[in-house]
Amino acid sequence: MNIEQLMERLGRSGVTVMLKVDDERMADGGEPWTLVMSGPGLGEQGFIRAESSSLSDCLEQGFSRLRSGPGDWKWLAELS
Repeated sequence: MNIEQLMERLGRSGVTVMLKVDDERMADGGEPWTLVMSGPGLGEQGFIRAESSSLSDCLEQGFSRLRSGPGDWKWLAELS
Protein backbone atom coordinates (compact mmCIF):
# COMPACT_ATOMS: atom_id res chain seq x y z
CA MET A 1 0.00 0.00 0.00
CA ASN A 2 1.35 3.42 -0.94
CA ILE A 3 0.52 5.57 2.07
CA GLU A 4 0.98 8.85 0.19
CA GLN A 5 -1.51 7.86 -2.52
CA LEU A 6 -3.93 6.60 0.13
CA MET A 7 -3.79 9.86 2.09
CA GLU A 8 -4.17 11.94 -1.06
CA ARG A 9 -7.21 9.96 -2.16
CA LEU A 10 -8.83 10.29 1.26
CA GLY A 11 -8.09 14.03 1.27
CA ARG A 12 -9.62 14.47 -2.18
CA SER A 13 -12.68 12.59 -0.88
CA GLY A 14 -13.23 15.17 1.88
CA VAL A 15 -11.53 13.27 4.70
CA THR A 16 -8.91 14.76 7.00
CA VAL A 17 -6.62 12.02 8.34
CA MET A 18 -4.29 11.97 11.32
CA LEU A 19 -2.16 8.90 11.99
CA LYS A 20 -0.08 8.63 15.15
CA VAL A 21 2.24 6.15 16.83
CA ASP A 22 2.79 6.66 20.58
CA ASP A 23 6.16 5.54 21.92
CA GLU A 24 4.95 5.41 25.54
CA ARG A 25 2.04 3.10 24.73
CA MET A 26 4.38 1.00 22.59
CA ALA A 27 6.82 0.63 25.51
CA ASP A 28 3.93 -0.34 27.82
CA GLY A 29 2.75 -3.03 25.39
CA GLY A 30 -0.43 -1.09 24.64
CA GLU A 31 -2.02 0.00 21.40
CA PRO A 32 0.38 2.61 20.03
CA TRP A 33 -1.35 3.26 16.68
CA THR A 34 -4.18 5.80 16.47
CA LEU A 35 -6.10 6.82 13.36
CA VAL A 36 -8.48 9.77 13.40
CA MET A 37 -10.56 10.77 10.38
CA SER A 38 -12.91 13.73 10.12
CA GLY A 39 -14.35 16.06 7.52
CA PRO A 40 -17.29 16.46 5.19
CA GLY A 41 -16.56 13.16 3.44
CA LEU A 42 -17.77 11.33 6.55
CA GLY A 43 -21.27 12.78 6.42
CA GLU A 44 -23.13 12.70 9.72
CA GLN A 45 -20.62 10.28 11.29
CA GLY A 46 -18.57 13.35 12.20
CA PHE A 47 -15.35 11.50 12.91
CA ILE A 48 -13.84 8.05 13.09
CA ARG A 49 -11.22 6.95 15.61
CA ALA A 50 -9.41 3.62 15.70
CA GLU A 51 -6.62 2.31 17.94
CA SER A 52 -4.60 -0.88 17.63
CA SER A 53 -1.32 -2.60 18.31
CA SER A 54 -0.52 -2.77 14.57
CA LEU A 55 -0.71 -0.17 11.83
CA SER A 56 -2.47 -2.49 9.38
CA ASP A 57 -5.18 -3.40 11.91
CA CYS A 58 -5.66 0.23 12.90
CA LEU A 59 -6.14 1.24 9.25
CA GLU A 60 -8.50 -1.67 8.59
CA GLN A 61 -10.64 -0.74 11.61
CA GLY A 62 -10.93 2.82 10.36
CA PHE A 63 -11.59 1.81 6.75
CA SER A 64 -14.23 -0.68 7.84
CA ARG A 65 -16.10 2.09 9.65
CA LEU A 66 -15.65 4.42 6.69
CA ARG A 67 -17.02 1.81 4.27
CA SER A 68 -20.11 1.35 6.45
CA GLY A 69 -20.98 5.05 6.17
CA PRO A 70 -22.33 7.13 3.33
CA GLY A 71 -20.30 7.68 0.19
CA ASP A 72 -18.49 5.66 -2.42
CA TRP A 73 -15.74 3.89 -0.51
CA LYS A 74 -15.62 0.74 -2.68
CA TRP A 75 -12.06 1.61 -3.66
CA LEU A 76 -10.98 1.02 -0.05
CA ALA A 77 -11.80 -2.69 -0.47
CA GLU A 78 -8.96 -2.87 -2.99
CA LEU A 79 -6.53 -2.09 -0.16
CA SER A 80 -7.52 -5.04 2.04
